[in-house]
Amino acid sequence: MNLVHKIEHWGDTHHPKVLDIVRVVLGVFLLVKGITFMENTSYLRGIINDQSVIDVSPEMLMVLVYYVSFAHMVGGILIAMGILTRLGCIIQIPILIGAVFLIGIFQEPINAMLWPTITALALLILFTIIGSGPWSLDKVLSFKG
Repeated sequence: MNLVHKIEHWGDTHHPKVLDIVRVVLGVFLLVKGITFMENTSYLRGIINDQSVIDVSPEMLMVLVYYVSFAHMVGGILIAMGILTRLGCIIQIPILIGAVFLIGIFQEPINAMLWPTITALALLILFTIIGSGPWSLDKVLSFKG
């Protein structure tokens, strides 16, 4: 049994049901953030452009903005429903690592969204390890995500 299977087995056997509620709340939070970013792309574009230490072309900036919005919406739905949870979390982790750096390190004064971002990142790492849990579509459909 390789390391990934050992982690999946441990996550499946040590998953309290209350964490499923936390997973759903995290998924809804990411979905709402994706919707707000899609409704107000200029806000996200301003954050990335103003705080970026590298010069980003306008085309690449728009690709990044739409990627973040789309990934938050799709990943949030996957995480909230508990289907392919690990994949949804893995898609989100690089985005939130970038957000922690943009919000927390390069911005003066520290933004109020830093702590929710760090909390969401920690929960994404947790759900990448432990999976979707007993109250999920993965469990209902009887396959692992």
